Order: sequence, then C-alpha cells, then structure tokens
Amino acid sequence: MAPKALNVCVLGGTGFVGTELVTRLAEAGHSVRVPTRHVARGNHLKVLPTLELVVANVHEPRVLGSLFDGMDVVINLIGTLNEHGRATFRSVHADLAAKVVAAMRNARVPRLLHMSSLGAAPDAPSEYLRSKAEAERHVRSTEGLQATIFRPSVIFGPDDTLTNRFARLLKMSAGFLPLARPHARFAPIYLHDVAKAFVRALEDARTIGNTYELCGPDVMTLAELVRQTASAGGLPCHVIPLPDALARIQALVMGLLPGKPFTMDNFRSLTIDSVCRENGCARLGINPVSLHAVAGTWLSGRFAGRHLEAYRHKS
Repeated sequence: MAPKALNVCVLGGTGFVGTELVTRLAEAGHSVRVPTRHVARGNHLKVLPTLELVVANVHEPRVLGSLFDGMDVVINLIGTLNEHGRATFRSVHADLAAKVVAAMRNARVPRLLHMSSLGAAPDAPSEYLRSKAEAERHVRSTEGLQATIFRPSVIFGPDDTLTNRFARLLKMSAGFLPLARPHARFAPIYLHDVAKAFVRALEDARTIGNTYELCGPDVMTLAELVRQTASAGGLPCHVIPLPDALARIQALVMGLLPGKPFTMDNFRSLTIDSVCRENGCARLGINPVSLHAVAGTWLSGRFAGRHLEAYRHKS
C-alpha cells in the first residue's frame, strides 16, 4: 500500500539538502510548502507539480503560524555554519527551533523532522554545536510533539560546500593547501542518503521520538577527505598540516574575509570528531554510498544535472 499523501512544510527547502528532499517528497506524492525570503532562490523548484513556494520570513512567529496552517508535518533544515549580522547561531538554531515548536502547537501540527548535527551537546567546544544542542532541547521538551531528530556528519553531494570548496582551493593554490586540524575525523554522508533518511522516517511512525546519527561507510581524517576530493577531481594535492597555533591565526584571518571561509568557531568544531556512535542508516534500512564512489561525477565535470532535470523535461 502506498503511504498516505501528506501536507509538508519544509523550512530550508531551497537549500542544498532541502532541494533534494523536497524533490523526493514531491515524487512520493506529498504536497510541499516551501517558504523563502527571496523567491528567486526557489525558482529551480517550480517544476515540481505539488510544490507551493511562499515568500516569508520564518523567524516571525505569526508568519510561522500561517505557514503551518493545514500542514501534517514540518521539516526544519535551517542552519548556518557561520554567523552573519543578526543571523547568529542562537537565533538560527535555538531560537528558531523554539518558535517552530510553539507555532506547531498552536497550529495543531503533530509531526516534526528536525535537522541537527553530530557532536551537538551543551558542553561542546563550539557555539555552533552548543546552539544545535539547545535546539534539540526545545524539540524534545515540547509535550505531545511527534519528533524525529537527525544528526549527520558532514554531507557531500554535487552542490556541496565541502568537496567543491576544497576543489576550488586546490585549483587556486596549485594543489598546496595549509590545513587546520588535519587529523580531525569524519564519516561523510551522501546527500541522497540524508534525504532518503528523512523520507523513510516520515513514512514510518516507529521513528517518532528517536534520534538518528547519519554517517557514511568510511571514517576518514580531514586530510584524507581533501586527498579523496583531489583524486576525484584529477587535481594535484599537497596538504600542509598546520599546528593549532597557526591554525588559530588562519581562522582569525579568514574569519574576517567575505563569506568567512574558516572561523574560530569552525576551528573549535574541528577539535572533536564527527563520527557516529550508532548506525542510524542501518536502523532506517539505508546502505550509505561512499564518497569515492560518486564524487568524481561532479568534481570531474561529468555531473549531468540535478535530480530536478526529469521534471524540467516533462514541463
């Protein structure tokens, strides 16, 4: 029997993970409402037949109430790796989560799927991870909320800011890359597997109340991740490990640059490993794809386009 079609509001639906997830939800027959401050950011989603794109500021409680009207499920993917002006870690992660669960309660929306991060904890070394933990606390402490939390390691995919950023840096520097915390460990997870985890949880009531750590099949250091990126893109690679004292200086300087490519808070996050303690993918029946198996399809220029291309052709 096909799962029941649901009305789903996806916060962060125009972004990297959101685009893949919204596409899969539409393919499964669900009606999807995606708020965005700037409609141009969601133009690529307009080919989806069950999509409603709404111009809205999700940080306004009354706006959230309107967005959640008539919804069966809310999915919160919104997050930031760096602070920008009023968009602080606290406002984007913890404060927004509190507003979301309050608006859901008022709108009588029962189900929430919430994106967090591996390493989130009240005593974590970075404000990013501490604010993620605070957001989780708001979700877990809301009485009657049917919530599922996801804690992925770093996520890779065709439009990521992980492998693509390293590839750009390697091209610009003739392959020489001074690297902070080169021995920090990760278990990179494929974008498609993260989206698959959300869809499976949405369609399985047994996931309510659970937290799922999402990791790929391979644990690697940051230096190994850079080298795999270089190999997939056919790029030269000479990693220059930085001692922590120099890495802190690098973070202070790069944190002043446009886009903040690397900050002190990023450095602090790297002081703990981003690897799973339990296999959330296995619990959801997902066999995750490895980085080396697919990264060459976009880093070598062979990537044929987004998952949305099928809809564009139909249109």
